[in-house]
Amino acid sequence: MDKVEYSLKGLLADGSKMLTQAGIDEAELDARYILEYITGLNSAQYFIHSEDIIEKNKAEEFFRLIERRSKRIPLSYVIGTRDFFGLTFKVDENVLIPEQETELLVEEVIKYSEGKSVLDMCTGSGCIAISIALFGKPSKVAASDISEKALEVARENAKSLKSGEISFIQGDMFENVTDKFDIIVSNPPYIETGEIDELMPEVRDYIPRLALDGDIDGLKFYRIISKEAVKKLNKNGRIFYEIGYNQSRAVASILLENGFTDVKIMKDYSGLDRIVMAKLDEKL
Repeated sequence: MDKVEYSLKGLLADGSKMLTQAGIDEAELDARYILEYITGLNSAQYFIHSEDIIEKNKAEEFFRLIERRSKRIPLSYVIGTRDFFGLTFKVDENVLIPEQETELLVEEVIKYSEGKSVLDMCTGSGCIAISIALFGKPSKVAASDISEKALEVARENAKSLKSGEISFIQGDMFENVTDKFDIIVSNPPYIETGEIDELMPEVRDYIPRLALDGDIDGLKFYRIISKEAVKKLNKNGRIFYEIGYNQSRAVASILLENGFTDVKIMKDYSGLDRIVMAKLDEKL
């Protein structure tokens, strides 16, 4: 860093320029998020203090994070957090970054979760399970993932967000799930294997492949969960999935084939199919 002193305004301008040169679409916005992370100043406070000189160590840290973002590392991994459902979650390269569309999934589960037991499959950062535990008034919440490193992040989030007792289960799908539940919810890997290499660098090169790869047709985990859920759901149990925009019919068919009824499909904020929910047939 050549300059001895930087104002907040100058820091933001240079950071935005660096990200623009690196091909980041929302360069100024990302630079602003990084500046906010470094300084703790929100947008209103920034405008009041934009001419203030920032400490040298903070300026150096700002440019270090800008450099990481310039390498197409996702912004949430750069600053180490992601806001979801009004909460701030820790995220790192071991977990999928929570997206806004998944909040719709949580909202739907919460409508049915009061006094119910809930299992979150493929929990990752724990954002779904923790949000339900905090806002849904369930009787019990468990969260399962194959990745122990992901579960370490989820446990840390549960502790920092004071979500109460959540059972975290390490295992391949239902491998170590011994209890039965009223609700099973999942945002499983659903990208077709052949499409992963075509994704933007932030996803292709940095998001854990375990969190993306849904096998050749993207439906592997819907088949596994739907089949096993019949044994792990209580009478009149419900299942909730997040899906890819073009998977609603296929996932609905999988659920019907495995004994689920009352299948419903919900769209996301962009008008794309995003959530499939169903109820276990009363006869099962």
